[in-house]
Amino acid sequence: MPPPSHSPVTNANAQEAGACAGDVHVLSRVFLQQGGIAALIAREAPTQRLLTDAERAQSLHDTLAARPDGDAWVFGYGSLVWNPTIHSVERRVARVTGWHRAFCLSVQAGRGTSANPGLVLGLDCGGECTGVAYRLDEALLHAELELLWRREMVSGSYVPCWLDAFDGDGNRFGSVLAFTMNTGCEQYAGHLSGQDVIQRLATATGALGSAADYLFRTCAGLRACGIVDPELERLSADVSALQAQLQAAGVA
Repeated sequence: MPPPSHSPVTNANAQEAGACAGDVHVLSRVFLQQGGIAALIAREAPTQRLLTDAERAQSLHDTLAARPDGDAWVFGYGSLVWNPTIHSVERRVARVTGWHRAFCLSVQAGRGTSANPGLVLGLDCGGECTGVAYRLDEALLHAELELLWRREMVSGSYVPCWLDAFDGDGNRFGSVLAFTMNTGCEQYAGHLSGQDVIQRLATATGALGSAADYLFRTCAGLRACGIVDPELERLSADVSALQAQLQAAGVA
C-alpha cells in the first residue's frame, strides 16, 4: 500500500477540512479560556479527578523545560487536525514513529456519558502516525500552550512529550509536542475489542457531539490534508454500517 501524502498543509486544505468538519465548533478558544472542558467534566463525570490549576501549570512548566532546541511544533492526530483552536504560523504534514492513533481514551463527558461512555483518540504505543504539525510563534508560545493545556491536560489521561517529526522523504525536520496516552489512567480503553469500539463510537453522544461525529470529522480532516488512514477509514465504514442497522431496527 502506498504511503500517505506528506504535502504541506495549505490554506485551501485547512478551509476544506473546516468545511468537511462543519465550520462551527463548540470547542472554541473562548470556551477553553473560560475553563469549559473542566466545567463540563466536573458536571457530567463528577467522580473523575481533574488536575488542579497548580498541577496543570507544573505540567506545562516541566514540558517546556524538556523542550529540545529548535522551533516549537504541536502534533495534531485527532480533533487538533480539524479544530486546532491554537494560533500557528506554519502547518505541515508530519509523521512520528513509536506511536499510533487509536480510540483508546474512554470519555464520560463531551462525546459520551457515564451511562454510555464514548471514545476519543490517543497516541498509543507502537507503530507510527501521520498527522499535522503546527509551528507556534515563539512570542505567543506560552499563551497558546496554556490554552492547549486547558483542552488536553484537564485530567491525567495524556502524557505530553516531545517526539521527532519526519517529512514525506523521511527527513527529520524538528520536534513536535504530542499528547501520548497515559496507559495507567482509569480512562485508558486500549483493551476494548474491535466490536466494542465500533459499538461505542456508533452510539455514544455527549455535550460536544457524538463519538461518531468525532470519528467522521477526523477522517475528513485528514483526507483534506492529503492523509488517508486505512484503519480509521475502515472503522468509519463499520460505524456507519452499525448506525444504519440500528436506525433500520428503530433503535437509533
